[in-house]
Amino acid sequence: MALAVASSSSSTAISARSFSSEIKAPQLGSFRMQSQAVKYSSQRWSSVKAVNAQPKRSDSIVPLAATVVAPEEVEKVEVEDYEQLAKELESASPLQIMDKALEKFGNDIAIAFSGAEDVALIEYAHLTGRPYRVFSLDTGRLNPETYQFFDTVEKHYGIHIEYMFPDSVEVQALVRSKGLFSFYEDGHQECCRVRKVRPLRRALKGLRAWITGQRKDQSPGTRSEVPVVQVDPVFEGLDGGAGSLVKWNPVANVQGADVWNFLRAMNVPVNSLHSQGYISIGCEPCTRSVLPGQHEREGRWWWEDAKAKECGLHKGNLKQEEGQENGAANPNGTATADIFTSQNLVTLSRPGIENLARLENRQEPWIVVLYAPWCQFCQGMEASHDELANKLAGSGVKVGKFRADGDQKEYAQKELQLGSFPTILFFPKHSSRPIKYPSEKRDVDSLMAFINALR
Repeated sequence: MALAVASSSSSTAISARSFSSEIKAPQLGSFRMQSQAVKYSSQRWSSVKAVNAQPKRSDSIVPLAATVVAPEEVEKVEVEDYEQLAKELESASPLQIMDKALEKFGNDIAIAFSGAEDVALIEYAHLTGRPYRVFSLDTGRLNPETYQFFDTVEKHYGIHIEYMFPDSVEVQALVRSKGLFSFYEDGHQECCRVRKVRPLRRALKGLRAWITGQRKDQSPGTRSEVPVVQVDPVFEGLDGGAGSLVKWNPVANVQGADVWNFLRAMNVPVNSLHSQGYISIGCEPCTRSVLPGQHEREGRWWWEDAKAKECGLHKGNLKQEEGQENGAANPNGTATADIFTSQNLVTLSRPGIENLARLENRQEPWIVVLYAPWCQFCQGMEASHDELANKLAGSGVKVGKFRADGDQKEYAQKELQLGSFPTILFFPKHSSRPIKYPSEKRDVDSLMAFINALR
């Protein structure tokens, strides 16, 4: 994702309002300037400097000198209850939520644009008729199509995206020490931290609120509790400290299909990568197209475990994953229903899979899926694996499953070639070593072709 901040063509209205002809006295510690204008001679103006005054924006706007003060009346500052606001807006449309966000924060809020279907956010902002800003993170490793799309969006809406770039010294140190593609070997988090998270942190320090395209259905295992508005639990805003930044997620409750229906209905330009099978779009080395039936996040960091498919930009919205590791519960702590329930499918225990792996002369070949019931990719292939079991019943090929998360994960990684969930293994009749299914095409026909080629 590229982080940049752009201003709409009507954003000049913001600065006009910000510096109106009405002079407001700055607050000084426990005192405040009298609101009445004080008349001074031109010599007086030139000899007295205002305390903590901002640089002059024009010759006609001069901050009052801090010479006339009065005890400040204590003002009650109302603190917004964003949890309550989120409940009130839970059933609101994305357009209503966007309008509320822009109305509330004006020029202190910006849309985070990644160059994918989150262009819908810009369209919603445009439809409100209010000024808005857009920022994007240019990691330096985006697809050429994404850069072209940025240019198209700027021209379509008459805006200038405010791009944020990673620190060149940090990037240089990372590449020189670990190479250009270290993320394939030791995970993507370090690279994302340098190229995305830190630039985002700098961008947000200049804002009081930001708008994201997070949806609950993007990653059911980690984003299913995203609220439409919240106090950002991770990043800080302009005023610094915890609670200084508000995060708006206008499409949190919208399904991906509905976002695309909206884009088509409004004739919104989209990234040309989408027509090539890309759904979730990030950096070029870490993004690829997905196959029919695959979840959109399977196109990101495909060499890593399913639960690791986040870059850190929305860390505060991710569910805790302890339950995934102990094998007892799903990420939100509730019991996980098992999957793959065909009566023609054999559930293998740890001793069962160990015995199967040791055999050199099996009576029949086996195809076994190593899975975790909380994994959305495993859930996505449940129907095809059950159908496969029913189709192979009585054919001489056994179909099984082995739950390989929690306490079994280390064993599965060491002995069963587990890389990420799901992993599919074929145990030949006359060989002890299982053969790992190399493709991500998990439909019945593809799996049958794999089995027929080996048995």
